[in-house]
Amino acid sequence: GLDEGALREHEEVTKVKNVSEVELGKHRMEAWYFSPLPREMTRDGPIDVLYVCEYTFAFFRRREELRRWHAKLPPQTRHPPGNEIYRRGNLAMFEMDGTEERTYCQNLCYIAKLFLDHKTLYYDVDPFLFYVMCEVDRRGYHPVGFYSKEKYSDVGYNLACILTFPSYQRKGYGRFLISFSYELSRKEERVGSPEKPMSDLGQQAYIPYWKAAILDYLRRSTAPQLSIMDISKDTSIMVEDVTFALSQLGVLKFLNGIYYIVANRAVLDHLARSHPIKEPRVDPKCLHWTPYLTDVKRDKFSIKCKRPTTENATVAAALGNGKGEDAAAELLAPHFIGVKSRNAGTA
Repeated sequence: GLDEGALREHEEVTKVKNVSEVELGKHRMEAWYFSPLPREMTRDGPIDVLYVCEYTFAFFRRREELRRWHAKLPPQTRHPPGNEIYRRGNLAMFEMDGTEERTYCQNLCYIAKLFLDHKTLYYDVDPFLFYVMCEVDRRGYHPVGFYSKEKYSDVGYNLACILTFPSYQRKGYGRFLISFSYELSRKEERVGSPEKPMSDLGQQAYIPYWKAAILDYLRRSTAPQLSIMDISKDTSIMVEDVTFALSQLGVLKFLNGIYYIVANRAVLDHLARSHPIKEPRVDPKCLHWTPYLTDVKRDKFSIKCKRPTTENATVAAALGNGKGEDAAAELLAPHFIGVKSRNAGTA
């Protein structure tokens, strides 16, 4: 690690942006933060405009260099490397291995750091998978954002770093990327969570998604009783995140050492209007992807390793029928969900 003096020097250097603007495709965006670009890029001083190839993420100081680079690119390479694993309409997702596409992924991280203050990678991209989202037209594939995740996380993280480029924000692409990460977790039959601690911007993106996804699940469910573990297994959202989202929605009650969701159909419908599922949505039918094989017995985040919830359902039914809890019982039907408190903080 850095000593105190080196850390102070690093902080002073990175306070000043070394790039003013970034030109990516047909968009020019203001850079927000310092990025540790290769020294040869900044030896002549700060860069007014950094020109980026949207197909390879190679970057240049002058537009003429970018034009010459584009002239050398074969037409069939006008898309990210790796495998296209999702296509619906004009949206596509590509998966690439940091080990196999090291240069592309490193360049992507350099550019991403210009818009991220936390959580980004520079050189060590080998342990990560990258998922790049593109808009597709007759000219090719135009990257609008990406996220990365560890190939295997000991703590169950399904996302490490996420970014929607400023020129494509306010289109729902950030939530799409979050939803896509959970769709892959469902394919893996695992529960997942973003890397923590989350930044303020990360919380602003994830909490609305958790609320909307859980409310949508509860409204579609026909089960007479559900536990928080059931919700976690069916949505692939970690139990602690489910508990937090329900608490934020104001429907989680704590009685006699047990968490309960107190919400009838009318309450759920009212909350769903305030926290809707927004477009664009991930269509599982358009996802063509096979997860990495892992040892399920050793993977504590695998859904197959989760304990059955018979005991939790019994607890819920007992309180719902209790004569001493008449007011609660009226609110609980038809959605009466309970889970013992010891489950609330575990994956």
